Amino acid sequence: MPDKPETWAWLSAWLQLNLPALYAGGLAFVISMWRIIYTGGKFRQIVMESPLCGFVGVGVTYGAEFVGASTGVGAFFGSVVGLLGIETMRAVAHRALEKKVDQL
Repeated sequence: MPDKPETWAWLSAWLQLNLPALYAGGLAFVISMWRIIYTGGKFRQIVMESPLCGFVGVGVTYGAEFVGASTGVGAFFGSVVGLLGIETMRAVAHRALEKKVDQL
């Protein structure tokens, strides 16, 4: 790999393009982990919920780009996901989908 500089150039370009989303996912992961520890959650909850918050944080970052927000807003949305947690995000999404279904 060190003998192929185009590989390093590709990796650098990929990281530059995706770093805001990776940062938001990592931030959501860490914030959710500390939130669970602070509220007295169990180790199983940390292991299961923190990665999910990180993945949802990455998804929310790309979703913010689709609605026209800048890439810098993704870190904010990722930290909100980590702070609220997966259960709250699931309940919010469930309520929003119920309203949409009722309108149809």
